[in-house]
Amino acid sequence: MQVVRISFKRSIGGVLISSILSTALSPAQTVARQWNEENLAAIRIDFPAPTVHARNLFHLSVAMWDAWAAYDPAVIGYLHNENATVPVTHSLAQARDEAISFAAFRVLKQRYAFSINPATTLAALDNRMTALGYNIANTSTVGSTPDAVGNRIATSIINYGISDGANESADPGYTDTTGYAAINDPLVLETNDTLAGFPLGWVDLNRWQPLAFRSAETQNGFEARSVQTFVSPHWGSVQGFGLFTADLNANALYFDPGAPPYLGGTGDLDYKNNAVEVLEYSALLDPADTTPINLSPSARGNNTLGQNDGTGHPANPTTGIPYPDNIVLHADYGRCVAEFWADGPDSETPPGHWNVLANEITDDIIADPSLDMKIANTGPVLDTLEWELKLYLVLNAALHNTAVAVWGVKEHYDYVRPISAIRYLSRTGDLPLTPGLVEEITPATIASYHSHLSNHSGKIAVNTWPGEPADPITQSGGRAWILAEEWLPYQRDTFVTPAFAGYVSGHSGFSRAAAEVMTLMTGSPYFPGGLSAHTILAGELLFESGPTVDLTLQWATYYDAADEAGESRLYGGIHVSPDDGPGRIMGSLIGQSAFTYAQKFWDGSVLQLSTVDLGETGELSYHTIPGYHYTLESGTHPDSFPTIEATPGIATGHENTITVSTTDPARFFRFKITGP
Repeated sequence: MQVVRISFKRSIGGVLISSILSTALSPAQTVARQWNEENLAAIRIDFPAPTVHARNLFHLSVAMWDAWAAYDPAVIGYLHNENATVPVTHSLAQARDEAISFAAFRVLKQRYAFSINPATTLAALDNRMTALGYNIANTSTVGSTPDAVGNRIATSIINYGISDGANESADPGYTDTTGYAAINDPLVLETNDTLAGFPLGWVDLNRWQPLAFRSAETQNGFEARSVQTFVSPHWGSVQGFGLFTADLNANALYFDPGAPPYLGGTGDLDYKNNAVEVLEYSALLDPADTTPINLSPSARGNNTLGQNDGTGHPANPTTGIPYPDNIVLHADYGRCVAEFWADGPDSETPPGHWNVLANEITDDIIADPSLDMKIANTGPVLDTLEWELKLYLVLNAALHNTAVAVWGVKEHYDYVRPISAIRYLSRTGDLPLTPGLVEEITPATIASYHSHLSNHSGKIAVNTWPGEPADPITQSGGRAWILAEEWLPYQRDTFVTPAFAGYVSGHSGFSRAAAEVMTLMTGSPYFPGGLSAHTILAGELLFESGPTVDLTLQWATYYDAADEAGESRLYGGIHVSPDDGPGRIMGSLIGQSAFTYAQKFWDGSVLQLSTVDLGETGELSYHTIPGYHYTLESGTHPDSFPTIEATPGIATGHENTITVSTTDPARFFRFKITGP
């Protein structure tokens, strides 16, 4: 069982940043783990764009995997392939460590030159290389030495990144080239309205509405734009791992879940009820309410995919003993999960958070003599470096693919966030009334419990979390009747809601994709020992004072943790249920497909292309591996290919299209593939 005590109170001052980035790592940690930790440290002091950081984690993982693969002819690199030789001055392990480190170092140096704290991050990367005993001045890509191998691999990845659709720049979320513009005017939080005044500017509340702040911050405490712009609306066009043109549907989306409920259209009542459900979650956050909840895996989890219908697990499969009760205040739980899963306990964004959890799981496997590092718990036992390289590759491929697919969906459906939906419905009178939660302010209610709202007779009030208290260190918001048109989600008042559309939830997609990968990698849905737990200390919440006592989050399975991450966004007030469930389903498909594709690089089978049928168009699309030479051969019999039809040459990407003559349709084709 992994138990980590989490403290959320943090400063973003230079001293703390330096201490985060210079944290000493155990000498027993592999170079892969050390560079992963450096990447996580860099994320924590950068603009928290999940899209960008999922891609950075993936490309770092590719750099390290490709460096390993260069010294093993049986496996295939993803972006760079060569047959490296081990110098007489090195052992195989030493050559791999050095090549991995140079590849990782160069990629991270290039990526975090775009960060908002480049000097701090780049110095930390230099320090890590120096601590490993490598000369950062070795920039040559010429020769057979491991440093040159690593530098060549980094060059391949950096060049790939120039044209993969991400549009690297200093812009948060990188540069958008889609021309996206929000259809609704910004909601000005100081006035609780658009600049033009309701109903002007409230154009279509099925669509996303940016927020306008007096002072805005990211979730990790850095200054943000006062008027939100959609972060990475172009990300659905970024190249993914094993995501090909043929996988796109008619909407040009991967894993399209279909449309969400629409106000005034299909799902109108669901739209309205979903808004009320978010208010119900918000009403659960009052620590004065003594309503308990049992967090034990015996009572929670084991859900159907996309649902919150689980009733727990009968017993810990490792011990055979039922999980003991873990009863806490529901208000403490709701506030803790909203903050814990927001961007990870140290603000490393959801993709980074799942890397942290994956590292903890690896540590648990190492510490438990009954467990082995076997993929799917079968086959040979891997050493720690090989295990981590394969884990990082497939985990971060899945997380990157999730960012690509989910952000494509976000931009396409451009769906509203709860703050806008709730405030709009309250103004139009369409927010469903629920006694004790959503009520019309009347002379009778003013005389009883709405006296502080006496100037707003006829409007809608909600009995929920009222907003961040004046002193978040000593006070909590509790629950109070407020105007529905002033309702706020459980977030800092300088953040309120992420700067991109709601449907589908990135947290739900990222988390389920990661859970699928961890299940497939370890061969079990259960955490090592059948339980993982994180303890949040009393008084250590960030948004307000709490929890009232130490609270331990517990999960039996990776799926349980992922489901909690998804549901946490409802407690936090920034997603509705239709954002969550379909996001989980997308993540499940993405995680499984990424694992299947990654295996082909581990065993070399990605090079196996079947005989292909040209069809009637003369256009042939096929998958490729960078660094390999492709020749298209043809013949009149499926076992004989004497004619060279085309020589596309050495591949630089992962798919290609060529056109050949269709004058003789009675032909068969195959690719001859030769290595670097």
